[in-house]
Amino acid sequence: MSALTVFSSSAPEEVLYQTQNAADIADKLQQAGIRFEQWQANQPIDASTDSASILAAYSDDIERLKQQGGYVTVDVISLSSDHPDKAALRQKFLAEHTHSEDEVRFFVRGEGLFCLHLGEHIYQVLCQQNDLISVPANTPHWFDMGSEPNFTAIRLFNNPEGWVANFTGSDIASRFPLLA
Repeated sequence: MSALTVFSSSAPEEVLYQTQNAADIADKLQQAGIRFEQWQANQPIDASTDSASILAAYSDDIERLKQQGGYVTVDVISLSSDHPDKAALRQKFLAEHTHSEDEVRFFVRGEGLFCLHLGEHIYQVLCQQNDLISVPANTPHWFDMGSEPNFTAIRLFNNPEGWVANFTGSDIASRFPLLA
């Protein structure tokens, strides 16, 4: 189930707000300038569905976001627990970073934890199947896929080069809970 947990950036042991209600998650994140939506496929999707069929199943929502956000590149990424570089990839994403464009992810299946450093707060958003999150450009954040990643996500980019991170050098991510 999707979840939002808010902490003080100086007190990772203290939960300030927590909910698993999707409407409340969307509302709280919208107040902070973060987009959170839930989409439904227009055809059946499972772990064996190919990328073209996945994109077709969500084409209306993808086109709407492309029009609204000026996104030029859309792709599908999958990562499974048997990936030989899963530990290195996890570590790379766990370092706090920003992007010069929005980071837009829609979870077709599986889950991931987005941790957003918004002023004096850390917003941890557990995204699961059917969840879309859009982290605005220049927002410090990190991402945890867990020690045994198993997800498929649609990514939308303004930059045709795709994912480009600017690491902050902060160790703040090491102080907050992660996925198992």
